[in-house]
Amino acid sequence: MSELAIRRGAAPALAVSGLSYAYPHALAPALADVSLEVAPGEFVLLAGRSASGKSTLLKAACGLVPHFHGGEIEGEVRVADLDAIAAGPGELAAAVGYLAQDPETQVVSTTVAAEIELPLEMRGDEPADRARAVEEVALALAIPHLLDRTVDTLSGGELQRVALAAALVTRPRLILLDEPTSQLDPVAGDELIWLLRRLNEEWGVAVLLADHRLERCLAAADRVVAMEHGATSFDGAPAEFLAWSQKADPALETPAARLFSLAGIDPLPTGVREARQTLRGMGIAHPPNRPSRRVSDPHPSHPAPEDVFRSKGLWVELDRGEDLRDVLKGIDLTIRRGECVALMGRNGAGKSTLLRTAAGMHEPVAGKIDVDSVALLTQNPGDYLVRERVGDELPGEEGAAALRVVGLEDKVDADPRDLSGGERQRLALAIALAGRMEGELLPGVVALDEPTRGMDRARKGDLVALIASLAGDVEFVADESTKSTGAAVVVATHDVEFAAEFAERVVLLGDGVVIADGPSAEILSGGWYFATEVARVLDRPGVVTPEQGAAALAEERS
Repeated sequence: MSELAIRRGAAPALAVSGLSYAYPHALAPALADVSLEVAPGEFVLLAGRSASGKSTLLKAACGLVPHFHGGEIEGEVRVADLDAIAAGPGELAAAVGYLAQDPETQVVSTTVAAEIELPLEMRGDEPADRARAVEEVALALAIPHLLDRTVDTLSGGELQRVALAAALVTRPRLILLDEPTSQLDPVAGDELIWLLRRLNEEWGVAVLLADHRLERCLAAADRVVAMEHGATSFDGAPAEFLAWSQKADPALETPAARLFSLAGIDPLPTGVREARQTLRGMGIAHPPNRPSRRVSDPHPSHPAPEDVFRSKGLWVELDRGEDLRDVLKGIDLTIRRGECVALMGRNGAGKSTLLRTAAGMHEPVAGKIDVDSVALLTQNPGDYLVRERVGDELPGEEGAAALRVVGLEDKVDADPRDLSGGERQRLALAIALAGRMEGELLPGVVALDEPTRGMDRARKGDLVALIASLAGDVEFVADESTKSTGAAVVVATHDVEFAAEFAERVVLLGDGVVIADGPSAEILSGGWYFATEVARVLDRPGVVTPEQGAAALAEERS
């Protein structure tokens, strides 16, 4: 008998039976007759499109539904033999750890150390035990250097890791995670997934993880549960899930699986390692001698549109608690009208600070920055949501038009707080750009900070199209100059697959300095971490998308 079968024989870490739930005043239920069991030490990946019910199921498993959100609920939810519907979040806290999609809404303490220690203090642990547990979880998540920081000085990714540490510090039997890698750089995201794998293998911790970036999680999962319209539509092994998604919903395919689908290769791989093994078996080897690549000028040689973002020697300091910290260190950067630029780099590299400085939210201490008008979407969509009705957030014809652009025209009467994370993100985007999406009102720079949090692959495709429309077309005119009717679109993102789809140029930051600046096909195919899954599978210069990869394989096999 397999180890997983033995684990399945024990009392389940989570047992859901006939669960249906509707948020207050909702027109349709968020969950519809869901039944699901998670065994001790099992790693279950929860897949599905935005608003399919994933976040609501996680909230029900930790007692937030219905105790915090209200609404009508039927069925049974048991966590470690506790009735989650009757007990509520307080009683469940010892048995279940929960990381919300918006970690900024979870953090309540002033300092990082106090936030991580709080669950232990509420449980009544002794001071020495609390100190040891905080130190161990901080080391596991690579955040000991943050312990003395105040939480309001953290980047989005740092805040996400702190919230996760607070969820893990009690060593619960069940961990519920909602988009835990959405604000983490590729290195931190991969490390988190394998930390979770180690926890459930060595300590018997069950993991139920909802994520849209399936390529990061699929190889680590024991099982995949897919949801659609509040119900489960698939429950099985990762390889079986890929075969199912290929036919039922290609938007749920991973990039490597889509590469194999387009190339007509079976079986579909659950990760990079498996994909490479299959290709080696076909005689398609990893290139042994990768040709050296020239770093191209990100700007074309022909006359260009006007500059709308110019910085020279830009230096920005921010208060990091007891002292000032240099966040941007001599940034020289020019961005032209009509360019689509991905701003990338590890957590804390300065991406958000650069966008906020461009929008006038931070003052440089040295150097200068000259930017045309800026429309900024910050990381936290909650900053934009102040009404109790979506239609009131965006009134009038301009508001209705903005809602149509982001696909929320049917949510006019919904409460913004009852929307899924991806829907809130799209609503915030509509608010930031309402009435400014075209013509003379379009700003010179549209700056988006992690706009894809909570978005499925199909919605990311819609955002790619919106970015292209905002950037507009660049035309050559009679005097050999160029003109553009669009904005420069600068997107800070950790999502390399999304960057490969929308960006013509990538600017890579590292500890406050520009370490790479070039065409996206070059930057995203040239490394281990800031590279797409297809690039890591094939390692062909300039090949970053499944379509490009399939074409390259077809040429090699012909």
